[in-house]
Amino acid sequence: MSAPRRLRVLAFACAVFIAVSAFSSQSALAAKSAGEPAVSYARFDLAAGAYSGVALSKGTLSLASRGLASGTYTDPYGYGAIAEQYGTWTTAPYAVPFAFDELVASWNATTPNGTWISVEMQAGGSGRTTKWYTMGIWASGDGTIHRTSVGGQGDSDGYVAIDTFVRDGKAPPLTTYTLRVTLHRVAGSTATPTLSSLGAMTSAASMYAIPSAFTLGREVDLDVPQYSQEIHAGQFPEYDGGGEAWCSPTSTSMVLSYWHSGPTSADLATWPAALAYADPQVDYAARYVYDYHYQGAGNWPFNAAYAASFTGMRGFVTRLRSLAEAERFIAAGIPLVASIQGKLPGFFFKKTSGHLLVIRGFTASGDVISNDPAVPDDTQVRKIYGRADFEDVWLSGSGGIVYVIVPSGTSLPANVEGLPNNW
Repeated sequence: MSAPRRLRVLAFACAVFIAVSAFSSQSALAAKSAGEPAVSYARFDLAAGAYSGVALSKGTLSLASRGLASGTYTDPYGYGAIAEQYGTWTTAPYAVPFAFDELVASWNATTPNGTWISVEMQAGGSGRTTKWYTMGIWASGDGTIHRTSVGGQGDSDGYVAIDTFVRDGKAPPLTTYTLRVTLHRVAGSTATPTLSSLGAMTSAASMYAIPSAFTLGREVDLDVPQYSQEIHAGQFPEYDGGGEAWCSPTSTSMVLSYWHSGPTSADLATWPAALAYADPQVDYAARYVYDYHYQGAGNWPFNAAYAASFTGMRGFVTRLRSLAEAERFIAAGIPLVASIQGKLPGFFFKKTSGHLLVIRGFTASGDVISNDPAVPDDTQVRKIYGRADFEDVWLSGSGGIVYVIVPSGTSLPANVEGLPNNW
């Protein structure tokens, strides 16, 4: 199987009408009937907002030397009650350029042993403000807390489906949101987590023209290393049932390797240690992106945060409106991890209820050159998918979700002029 063992709870309603595909987190009736897909990405200035027990230094936020609050965090997956100190940073409310249905937050942070962070979101619109929803409790390691999404948060305004806030279909429109990050450490420790980046993608039900026009006009094929998830079948079943479900950490590992980043030999000597696995960086990634509530390795922001935990890297999650936008990244030498769902001609398992792969390039006719980890071995990873076929399972399946993973100094391509920035 290529899909995560526990399926992502996303309410995707999709259909194809001649050359048009509709993506909606609510219902087909909510889909936009005209215009470009409604997507926006905002990256927040760490020097703005409200601080309590945190301080900004050299472009990152960390715990302050005074003014920390005290409390207890109860880890539900084995560590129990943990006495803690913490501080918070809250952004100013951000006005989205449209009424949004979904939000995915992503962050870059370092969390030394004894520390972790949590990320929350509060939305507003139609004369009311929602409660705070937890978007993730995260640490790069697993020796202090178990990184986790949080279930059971649903109310009349919406709910959190693993990593995505989804507005309730009967709720009034939402047009603003605020993010809050809490930096935590075990009481008595002097260590501090640091936050270097925070952003969020918002989107609304939209229509997609499929296939999009091929604007690149030439073949580009980035030399992304090829890793199969299937060669890890049966390995470490405590992490999402083993390697057959590791499409997301395998794809993330391929992009990290493209940038000559990822776990070092010393990291891998520590774990998985002397076990002679091929591509051990995939096993390593599966462990350190694993979401203990989701019981899966496919949490989108956790994968981006894992990638950014390596020195000199950054990562975030957003939605693209078409493969024409993906072409801008490929032309800039930036491969993308893309989330698909549905029936894809040529796909090893015919169809998928949730799968991640790498967009590494385009053929001269505009078809997608991918590194698809759902194949028997590394030599078969590079695959070509038809442009319309791919856009259908990508845009209709996940609304165009991608992980953007790059070295910190890398310039991103220009956003599409005249539309809200979505990276």
